[in-house]
Amino acid sequence: MDLHADLDQRVTLDTSALPWTPSPMAGVERRMLDRCGGEVARATSIVRYAPGSRFERHSHGGGEEILVLEGTFSDELGDYPAGTYLRNPVGSSHAPFSELGCTILVKLQQMHPADQQRLVIDTNNNAAWLPGLVSGLEVMPLHGYGSEHVALVRWAPGTRFQPHGHPGGEEILVLDGVFQDEHGTYPSGSWLRNPPGSMHRPLSQAGCTIWVKTGHLRAVQAPDGSEA
Repeated sequence: MDLHADLDQRVTLDTSALPWTPSPMAGVERRMLDRCGGEVARATSIVRYAPGSRFERHSHGGGEEILVLEGTFSDELGDYPAGTYLRNPVGSSHAPFSELGCTILVKLQQMHPADQQRLVIDTNNNAAWLPGLVSGLEVMPLHGYGSEHVALVRWAPGTRFQPHGHPGGEEILVLDGVFQDEHGTYPSGSWLRNPPGSMHRPLSQAGCTIWVKTGHLRAVQAPDGSEA
């Protein structure tokens, strides 16, 4: 299955308007954002677990990246409430479930094989908000490996950023508020993918918080120069 699989194309989606489609496991549904492959695929999805639903144990041949959006996501290693950022590296495995139900952002098969650090970050209790490059902007770095960088970015109302480019592309999920650029206005739940080489001038009149990932839409380059 190919869905928004051409990473050189810009995509904007209102994820709240997308249909829920069933997964192979009862009680687990997904909204597909991009996908290249069959049931095992390079994929980005919003996934919803009904209360008490479980997914069978499986491995991550290309790694797994998760941001818990609502509820509590769990596996045999712990419980992860809303606001938790997780990275399960290439070759890892687990049996996820949710006793009370949850909604998560999931990215599969998109990690460099040498990036073997498992991460669990509770962003609600992480005080690492750092000043951004312009007044009104705060950044919480979550992960970096080679050309890939992941962060939460908080925009005070009326904040504007200078025009800039994305040599390795950019992906954004609007978590709250309203994000904007010269191409449009993106309320909470919007997902954007700006391709490698794109440019824009972002702003937020109302204020917002976004999850943002950059440098990953070309092959992720490791510190030693190797590519995924």
